[in-house]
Amino acid sequence: MYKNIEKHTKLQLKDEIEYQPGQVVSKTLVQNDKVSMTLFSFDKGEEISTHAAGGDAMVTVLEGTGRFTVGGRIFILKEGETLIMPKDIPHAVYGEEKFKMQLVVSF
Repeated sequence: MYKNIEKHTKLQLKDEIEYQPGQVVSKTLVQNDKVSMTLFSFDKGEEISTHAAGGDAMVTVLEGTGRFTVGGRIFILKEGETLIMPKDIPHAVYGEEKFKMQLVVSF
């Protein structure tokens, strides 16, 4: 089920994805019809534009600070903070500074 990540090893998720200048980088850990789990890194000023997900999306910031716009409301999340973005509600993500996050979508 898990891919692109070491098994039977203690690790820090934030160390499993690197920053790239001027980019949003993603690394899929799980993808099936019930759940998707992906790590993301955002360079400062990079974004994922407004879209909606087909399931409830839970983001946890692993490092840095990100801005999440969900249904028109703005949330600033820092390391260790989590936000649920409900299914079918438009949302966007912006790098207030370089930051990393884990995204889990349940369908």
